[in-house]
Amino acid sequence: MGDFAAAMRIILFRHAPAEERDEQLWPDDLLRPLTTRGRQRARRASRGIMWLESRLTRVLTSPARRALETANELSAASGEGVRVELMATLAPGGSWRATLRALAREDKDCVIALVGHEPDLGKLAGVLLFGAPAAMPLKKSGACAIELESPAAGGGRLRWLLSPGALRALANKKRSRA
Repeated sequence: MGDFAAAMRIILFRHAPAEERDEQLWPDDLLRPLTTRGRQRARRASRGIMWLESRLTRVLTSPARRALETANELSAASGEGVRVELMATLAPGGSWRATLRALAREDKDCVIALVGHEPDLGKLAGVLLFGAPAAMPLKKSGACAIELESPAAGGGRLRWLLSPGALRALANKKRSRA
């Protein structure tokens, strides 16, 4: 199966491990940050993503602090200062339908990372790949890439799906220049 002529690539990246829920410290769960270990995992997983996806053009993130911190690590790993932008539909419980409508306005040959939460990212992956919000769960700091001609239900093709450990392993690899 060949590549799509003008293909969009969507990277779904689940936020890294965050602090435990604590209403005393974070009465608003959207303010809950990554743990120290979570920041390290986000950094290394981001380098692994960039090993695979060197053409990253945009990073869109949930407004939740843990997702924003993960997105900032991905932006830093890009080495190109790819700007991080908030996308309300990526907040916990956000609408995958509204996310698809927003993606439909993007350039057809872009590479966009969406940083968010489960089960929402898994449902979005299911919609893009299978045409229904079937569960395709991502572990914290895990990611997948879906290629599509347009962001429509069932129109995508899975390019890769990697665990956090596999992404961190890629972070240590040198890219060969063939």
